[in-house]
Amino acid sequence: MISYITTHRTWARLRRAAVIGSLAAIGACTPTEFLEVEDPDIIPPEEVRSEVGAHGVRVGALARFNTATSGAESLFLLGGLFADEWINGDSFIARQEIDQRIITPENTFLTTSNRNLHRARLSAEQAIDLLTEFAPDAPAWQVAEMYFVQAFVENILAEHYCDGLVFSTVIDGVEQYGSPITTDSAFARALGHAEAGLALALGTTASDLRVKWALQLIRGRILLNLARPSDAALAVAGVPDSAVYRMRHSETTTLNSFWSFNNNARRYSVGNNEGTNGLNFATANDPRVPVCVGGDAACRAIGVTQTRRDDLGQPIHVQRIWPTRDTAVAIMTGVEARLIVAEAQLAAGDTAASLATLNALRTRVPGLTPLTDAGSPEARVNQLFRERAFWLFGRGTRVGDLRRLIRDYGRVEDDVFPTGSWHKGGAYGSDVNMPVPQAELNNPNVTQSCMNRNA
Repeated sequence: MISYITTHRTWARLRRAAVIGSLAAIGACTPTEFLEVEDPDIIPPEEVRSEVGAHGVRVGALARFNTATSGAESLFLLGGLFADEWINGDSFIARQEIDQRIITPENTFLTTSNRNLHRARLSAEQAIDLLTEFAPDAPAWQVAEMYFVQAFVENILAEHYCDGLVFSTVIDGVEQYGSPITTDSAFARALGHAEAGLALALGTTASDLRVKWALQLIRGRILLNLARPSDAALAVAGVPDSAVYRMRHSETTTLNSFWSFNNNARRYSVGNNEGTNGLNFATANDPRVPVCVGGDAACRAIGVTQTRRDDLGQPIHVQRIWPTRDTAVAIMTGVEARLIVAEAQLAAGDTAASLATLNALRTRVPGLTPLTDAGSPEARVNQLFRERAFWLFGRGTRVGDLRRLIRDYGRVEDDVFPTGSWHKGGAYGSDVNMPVPQAELNNPNVTQSCMNRNA
């Protein structure tokens, strides 16, 4: 009790002294000094113009890249909702219109996702300039990784959005508005950045190889999007099956968004034969996409005890690839290199080699049995794209693949995207891509959301 009283009295005296000191300080201030307080959340451009500042911007770009991929509600989730990986599990209209393929340019979720991607891209662009000027002796892979961030962002935007993409920049602190370009031009832009990064990723350290393989993989993906499968296979030559580029998560930085929106909030549910054309992700019992039903033993084991989606409708199907809030997400792996090779082999007419490549991958996962020849050209394409869908689930590739089936394989949208009766009432729309957000109309060079809405 004595120590409490003593401490209490001491604090009382200190508070009185602080008040007196504050009054004295106020009396010494001029009226304008209150308007000159520094904001600790804003870093003036001049403060990053140093070696330390350059690395700070580089690390910041990686943090923003994390948020733009698996650390927030990004195109990894929203794109899967638009395709068939996920179905809507809540009552938010903006998510429902994405799921239903009737997207408006005003969609707030897509606007936020778009901003996060461009912030990562611009931060990486600025980091390259700063590293080049103030840290010329930095390891080359660090600059190469910034090119990878740009290439990845530009490619995923082109995979999801309509013609009319805009890539603005900042020069000397002043925004320079970009003009709308086609998705093919965006893919070409991404390809240039991937190749610029590869020209620097020449070392043999673990960091050099991690970045080099990621650049090779994104280059291969871009070339597939440009309908150049043989070049794509060459691009990924030498990428081992063990190659991986991860986004890490923790409770103190960014949470794993799949856990946040599916396992925890139940706003997303794993798709299952959605709209006739969708794959049976939820019930395939495929070990590459392990799924439980909310409240069953497997779900309870990872902490999911709720049995219904957030809208209290149907049961919730829960992914178990990333079972905790801090599970890392491998956004690119060597598996994708083998899938690219298999597609190039199929495109070249070597069906036996393509099947062998797919089956060699399947031996890596207990419980997967060998595939047999699907029997016809169309069925073999279906088989290949199903393998891609299960191997790459949740990594932002599904919309690009569905659009490629239309562009490069002659499919029609009603045989590719979910169609017919929507699971919450009404019918699916006809969107095969996403409109450029309305916010881009603030750019004086932009007069409409899309140049066209074709796949």
